[in-house]
Amino acid sequence: MKGLQIDTSSKIPVYIQIADSIMAAVRDGILTRDQQIPSINELSEEYLLSRGTVEKAYKELRDKKVIISVKGKGYFINRTDVVIPLRILLIFNKISNYKKQVYNSFVKALGDNVFVDLHIHHHSVPLFENLINNHLGDYDYYVIMPHFYEQPGKVLEILRKIPSEQLILLDKDLQELTGNYGTVYQNFEKDIYEALHEALPALKKYDSLVFVNPGITPYPMEIEKGFRYFCRMQDFNFSVIEGIEMHTPVSKGQAYIIIEETDLVNLVKICRNEQLTIGKDVGIVSYNETLLKEILLDGITVISTDHEQMGVSAARMITNKKQERMKNPFKLILRNSL
Repeated sequence: MKGLQIDTSSKIPVYIQIADSIMAAVRDGILTRDQQIPSINELSEEYLLSRGTVEKAYKELRDKKVIISVKGKGYFINRTDVVIPLRILLIFNKISNYKKQVYNSFVKALGDNVFVDLHIHHHSVPLFENLINNHLGDYDYYVIMPHFYEQPGKVLEILRKIPSEQLILLDKDLQELTGNYGTVYQNFEKDIYEALHEALPALKKYDSLVFVNPGITPYPMEIEKGFRYFCRMQDFNFSVIEGIEMHTPVSKGQAYIIIEETDLVNLVKICRNEQLTIGKDVGIVSYNETLLKEILLDGITVISTDHEQMGVSAARMITNKKQERMKNPFKLILRNSL
């Protein structure tokens, strides 16, 4: 019997793993009504398990009427109306309002009979490794945001432990990773270039562009790369600064591209103190849409991926049992701050 998910190092008893794997195969249509399954001896020999362990699993399945035994013939699938929740391990790099949008849309799109276990790796490779090692074989799918800025080879090694048909990457693809895994990704360099190009008529009224690097907060370096490429292609004067503090000099004629909301708040305060009019004297383009940015200062211009769609797309791969690689929509929302 192929495809049985057994992990002898898991904290879940092996007989439960056997029973759950068979019920999951019934749920997914791999095993059908009246189909014969291996005998206790055959299964124990194939997976090097004790006969008693397999007997215990089959008793569990008989008690639930999932299988029946026919004397002299063996074991057969008895019913296909098996309700066994999908178990999903969802691993984010950090907690934020945007991650909350992804989570909520993901869980909603999955519907009932799904268990989602959320963990955060905080960009830590050792923590991520422990999460995967401790949970291999415990879940039907592993949905992961692979935002790491150290030990890229180690990250790939950890991800390769997960069967590719059970793996979905969110927010970022890893070209070096092979296999039939799914991904809903952003193209950070191309996305910012195209969004700024769309905003070009509004940006042209400013003398220079300033990219605000979040500093100690890790972020995809491709964003800054796309910004620099845009400025060179459009012949803009530009600079890159490390965060915005209350003492940061801000001049009339500058437009700021900001990732972190703390920097956005500080810039707004500085403009207010210096009596600089946002959208006229100073321009602002903020990363990631929120409800607050719709109304703050009569509207903050935003460049943002569609976080809700990211969650929905990942959920549909699971419900449709079809791994895909798709770019998530990215958009410019032009408002009064530019």
